[in-house]
Amino acid sequence: MGKIIAIANQKGGVGKTTTAINLAASFAVLEHRTLLVDADPQANATSGVGFDPKNVKTSVYECIIDGKDPRDIILQTSTPNLDILPAHIDLVGAEIEMINLPNRERMMKGALEKIKKDYDFIIIDCSPSLGLVTVNALTAADSVVVPVQCEYFALEGLGKLLNTIKIVQSRLNPELAIEGILLTMYDIRLRLSNQVVEEVKTHFQSMVFDTIIQRNTKLGEAPSFGETIIMHDATSKGAINYLNLAREILQKNNMTRLSDEEKIINITQGD
Repeated sequence: MGKIIAIANQKGGVGKTTTAINLAASFAVLEHRTLLVDADPQANATSGVGFDPKNVKTSVYECIIDGKDPRDIILQTSTPNLDILPAHIDLVGAEIEMINLPNRERMMKGALEKIKKDYDFIIIDCSPSLGLVTVNALTAADSVVVPVQCEYFALEGLGKLLNTIKIVQSRLNPELAIEGILLTMYDIRLRLSNQVVEEVKTHFQSMVFDTIIQRNTKLGEAPSFGETIIMHDATSKGAINYLNLAREILQKNNMTRLSDEEKIINITQGD
């Protein structure tokens, strides 16, 4: 039975979609069957793995609103073991259409339950909001990863997101856990980045992943080629960071298939 992980933060520009795409790709290259679910109307995760959203005829929208079987919509990516349930701009309308539906917060959960056993991991890329589609993702998920950028105002809005998670836990999904807070866009040269790391670790302690995602040119380039960072440049810092994150999550969940020496990649190559 697969583990469902939502990548959520209502604050934009924190590396949420980058994390969803590349964490999913990292699980895939570590030989875990992985599904990436694009739950953002901007469909950046869909384009980020090589599909033009304009050419997507059926999407996660049809799963949620029309009850279509996800197996009829899932697409295979160029990365072995990685599939995607794509998004389309139609998903914007889902918020309004779900308002009067019974069990409106559990529509995505119902869709993903049909395919949960087909995958080791299902990664959901949430939209930068705390709307009904994001609540659906949190209700469907087993855990949530919260990306936080190493910049000024890093903790802004984080309290609101954590409060939303608590509400979902108490009313809709008592099994939902916080997988961890992920520090992104870290620049070792900047004092501010180091201050943010200290501040977040002081506030949230063991909830913060040991892995930190560094600023990386290749990470920014990869989506324009419709590629994951591993397909684009497997030796880049970005690829190494996300592989380390995947391995950290595997270790945390006692799912690693690696020997002790292999558990952490120590490559420190530049771009």
